[in-house]
Amino acid sequence: MANFKPGNVDPVLENPSSKVTKSSVSAGVCMMNTTWRDQQHPSFINFICSFLAANSFRLNFVPISPDFIFNCGGLSVAFIFVTKWDRGNVETIFGRAKKLKAQFAHLYVTVNLPTRDHNDDFLCSYFKYEMQLGRPTFVPVQDIEMGFEKIVKIAHSCGGIDNHDANAVLVLPLALRASSVFLFWNKLKRLKSLHVHGWIPLQLNQTIGSIEGIAKASKECLVEATDLSADKAEVIVRFFRDSKFYLTPKFN
Repeated sequence: MANFKPGNVDPVLENPSSKVTKSSVSAGVCMMNTTWRDQQHPSFINFICSFLAANSFRLNFVPISPDFIFNCGGLSVAFIFVTKWDRGNVETIFGRAKKLKAQFAHLYVTVNLPTRDHNDDFLCSYFKYEMQLGRPTFVPVQDIEMGFEKIVKIAHSCGGIDNHDANAVLVLPLALRASSVFLFWNKLKRLKSLHVHGWIPLQLNQTIGSIEGIAKASKECLVEATDLSADKAEVIVRFFRDSKFYLTPKFN
């Protein structure tokens, strides 16, 4: 995995592209949605410009459909970046994700979820709006700076810029897969009927792997793959397949 430089925050809003010329070898091109830019705090746009410049990305402001499009190594990767989770805007967020996934082969949705309540609300909404797991991939983060750094790392890894970075193309999806398992587990483990040890999500990640696999697994498969009892495996099966069950509050 390539090492990314944090960059120093400095005022480059007037002409950010002039800062992204330090290296004669460009890591790629980043296109930012002008509408999205205008909705953000200037200090965050400064951070983005500095981070891209420090990592040899050229930045263009363009009226595009996603919030970002990165072109690395000839591959275009699109991103939706939800910097503020708004319960009143949930339908728009998921509707946009569904629309753009049909337009872009590589689409990721980065969502800033700084609190436990935000995380729970996101997960309930994800199932309510019947999103297909992994289509597109949602990347939860705890702050917006972390979110943009993950966006750049994903774009860089998908592009496979250098031969010595080939492993990054494999490592990143694995990391996202693991984080997705733990994200959903944070919701599952708070069910009143499900009290299990902390190593269960690790077992699920190692033996079944993906959220899609867990969602499709039978009760018998879960019992065989982990230390779960039959009753607790049944709770997980119902969580993924019974909408009345997973949309009803049952949290501690």
